[in-house]
Amino acid sequence: MARGIRNDEAMLAFLLLQIVSFCGSWPLSTNSRWIVDDASGKRVKLACVNWPSHLEPMIAEGLEKKPINVIVKKISETGFNCVRFTWSTYMFTRPDYGNLTVSKSLERFNLSAAKAGIAKNNPRFLNMSVVQLHKAVVDELGKNKVMVVLDNHVSRPTWCCSGDGNGFFGDADFSPEEWLRGLAAVAKAYKAHPAVVGMSMRNELRGSRQNEADWYKYMQQGANTIHAQSPDFLVIVSGLNFDNNLGFLKSKPLAVNVRNKLVYEAHWYSFGIPAEKWAAQTNQLCATVTKWARDNYLFLIAGNNSFPLFLSEFGINQRGDDLADNRYISCLLAAVAEADLDWALWALQGSYILREGHVNLEEIYGVLDINWDHPRNPAFLDKLQVVRQINQDFKSKHPTYYILFHPLSGQCVHVVKNDIVVATCKNASRWDHHQDGGPIRLAGSPWCLGVAGDGTTPRVSKDCSSKWKLVSSTGLHLAAQDGRGKHLCLEKNASDSKLVTKKCLCVGDNLADLPTCAQNPEAQWFKLIPANI
Repeated sequence: MARGIRNDEAMLAFLLLQIVSFCGSWPLSTNSRWIVDDASGKRVKLACVNWPSHLEPMIAEGLEKKPINVIVKKISETGFNCVRFTWSTYMFTRPDYGNLTVSKSLERFNLSAAKAGIAKNNPRFLNMSVVQLHKAVVDELGKNKVMVVLDNHVSRPTWCCSGDGNGFFGDADFSPEEWLRGLAAVAKAYKAHPAVVGMSMRNELRGSRQNEADWYKYMQQGANTIHAQSPDFLVIVSGLNFDNNLGFLKSKPLAVNVRNKLVYEAHWYSFGIPAEKWAAQTNQLCATVTKWARDNYLFLIAGNNSFPLFLSEFGINQRGDDLADNRYISCLLAAVAEADLDWALWALQGSYILREGHVNLEEIYGVLDINWDHPRNPAFLDKLQVVRQINQDFKSKHPTYYILFHPLSGQCVHVVKNDIVVATCKNASRWDHHQDGGPIRLAGSPWCLGVAGDGTTPRVSKDCSSKWKLVSSTGLHLAAQDGRGKHLCLEKNASDSKLVTKKCLCVGDNLADLPTCAQNPEAQWFKLIPANI
């Protein structure tokens, strides 16, 4: 196990000598809960996609399918400005892993088709070591102005995450000392590389060994290790329980000396909640999981001692046929849009070279299809439009207004002459701050949103008598009384882009959630998002 662990200088020298295709760097820092560009002081928003390079072959997925420049171009074309690029510790601490050529690494697993694919699409990579290849991918991303967050995903190259020995400090394949050497090696190798803006210390800590005392001990050591080697990098800290829990920071902050470089990360999936429960209790579950996110990590962006939060993994089955995923993602997007978080979608890859013994395994969560030709689900990518854009900027001198966001469609409300419709969130209509139980007013005007009747289009006029309440436990239904005193909810029409007002879905006459409901209330979910751009 210890053979050659400390003798990694030769393996890394190539990296240090080869960072020549760039000049200067692009360091980022933090200002309260925001990530900012050091040079301009302006806010930078990470809108990333995950791209794995940590599985057994230690090769970035997809290089056997398409040329590297084609893949990187697809990243930009599909709306991402950043990649969370994974690596395994052993690649950078054990020469018998890191010195393997791409060709030899593939041959170890009899991956002849993948080798032929790389020979066709990226022939210059075959004789590189896997460490050199990792750096070549980062170079290509940098050439195309794509930011990179380097994520230590596992120690031993493998799929994450199960009882695999990679879960927590002291597990069979997770030596804390070797992990620290790996962090130091990667931080040193990529120091001053202008594409690399930060390092994520460890993905999804988990398992029976996890405990807060060791978390504080090793996260402190890891953060200080990265900062000592590369003080320009953001230092990104993950939590416990598969990166779902940072709630313990409420009582004890992490003591690190990394200046204004500290960022926290979290993950949010639909895992563990069956589709049947989402179908029957959509409102209640959305309220529950959103509160859980606030309690466990969203609290970090609030208050006087706030930090940036990087939602470094979320995602859905992009075939569109998973009910739980489809309900959860609308709920998540409402919360992410309201908070204007930095984020990274899981994942880019349409396939894996080798995953859990399966060759050319399809990734149904992937942005790209199995052949890496086209986006698997362009409609889903369109839903990300409002979370891609910067809505809040701490340097803005403009007063705060609100965008009315419809998470199910991913679109925002526009007032166009006499019509009220949902369309692109760019240049959406602006609304003044809405007090619960008060009017919803067009910003800077005397005009208000009003209920006309059941099944009819709401009106915008100088009549501000409609008092809109946030109803259901989600706070995502907007309801007002019609002329007969009946509460109606704002809803996107199923057949076109227009809005109507209808009986509130899955909400009783008392404006509380029905215990169970066979209807899907998402058409009536709207979120008033603060903005000042």
